[in-house]
Amino acid sequence: MTSHQNLEFDIVIVGGGMVGATMASLLRSMSLRIALIDRAKFDEDQFSLQLETSKFDPRVSALTSATKRIFEELDLWKDIQAVRSCDYQNMHVWDADGTGSISFSSNALDQSELGTIVENSVLTAALYKKIVHQENLTVLAPFSIDKLEINDSGSTLTTECGTTIVTRLIIAADGANSKVRELSEFDTREWNYDHHAIVTTVKTEKKHKLTALQRFIETGPLAFLPLSINANDSEQNYCSIVWSSIPDRAEELISLNDEAFCLELGRSIEYRLGTIEWCDKRFAFPLRQRHAIDYVKPNVVLIGDAAHSIHPLAGQGVNLGFMDAAVLANELLHGSEIGRELNDLMVLKRYQRKRIGQNLGMMWMMEGFKHLFAEQALPVRWLRNIGMNGVDNLSVVKNHLVRRAMGLDW
Repeated sequence: MTSHQNLEFDIVIVGGGMVGATMASLLRSMSLRIALIDRAKFDEDQFSLQLETSKFDPRVSALTSATKRIFEELDLWKDIQAVRSCDYQNMHVWDADGTGSISFSSNALDQSELGTIVENSVLTAALYKKIVHQENLTVLAPFSIDKLEINDSGSTLTTECGTTIVTRLIIAADGANSKVRELSEFDTREWNYDHHAIVTTVKTEKKHKLTALQRFIETGPLAFLPLSINANDSEQNYCSIVWSSIPDRAEELISLNDEAFCLELGRSIEYRLGTIEWCDKRFAFPLRQRHAIDYVKPNVVLIGDAAHSIHPLAGQGVNLGFMDAAVLANELLHGSEIGRELNDLMVLKRYQRKRIGQNLGMMWMMEGFKHLFAEQALPVRWLRNIGMNGVDNLSVVKNHLVRRAMGLDW
């Protein structure tokens, strides 16, 4: 792509990550000119994944049943499964400072699984292999947005290389540090969690038995998410970990050599999977909660992390983003069918009304859990453990909570 070109599209999706690519695919049936812009170079070769047997992407997503339905409707789920994924059928959560615990099972819900762990690179590859052949879509990469001008008829994006892109509607899917959100001057509420998340892959002595584990430690929660080498994996001894911790503790953990880190990790999960035999390279990133007060403005709409970002406590963040994309696509399709313009605020605000309450509800639920388990006062710890055990014994309440998390009862 040469510089100083003038391009025109009906819809421009800024951000070619998993949510942005899903948004593009959901609009595949519309007779529109759609562009998907991303800062990273587009290389078709990266979407022919040759997976190493025990080399997993350190970034994974715990996909819900609702998200799975979206990918089934896009005819993508079979492609994801053909590469690699791992259904988990059980989940066990417990408090490090007491006797409280709660367990969830897919059998109790008459479901085949509670969710599915998929590597982010596998999701991205499946999505791009699909959209690269989408007739109404043009992928523009690498492009970085520098300026944004909005008027009554539409918007003009100017890239760093001088290309101008005119469009009727901008869909911002460019992540937690969204440039479009910044240029469009959306107001947000945000605060630091004062936690860093450490992610990596580990090999355990014992089989995970398709069970996800989460232990709430004084310095932050530790989660083990089961992985499978392939569909017929009989070993079941690889897990992806997400260890959220206060910055000093996270820095200490990152600085350990592999042997010392594995020892500390095994101790911190109470050796539920035996010793930790191996760990891959570790990555750490700060956690911050952010929520846009509005998701829509004239000619601009936010989805995914551009609209909201939450603590990875229950793996809900990317699922909320996929649901944003599905709801927005439905509203745009319906609006088009009844003769509404793409940038009609009435259409866009229907999307906002349907998503903002559900996203805020999940965000405050995760925030409540974080504060509840961070509290170390003895009376609170005592009540917390009683509460966990009480909910564990109330199957109706427990199953309702997990169905909500799975996206079955929204």
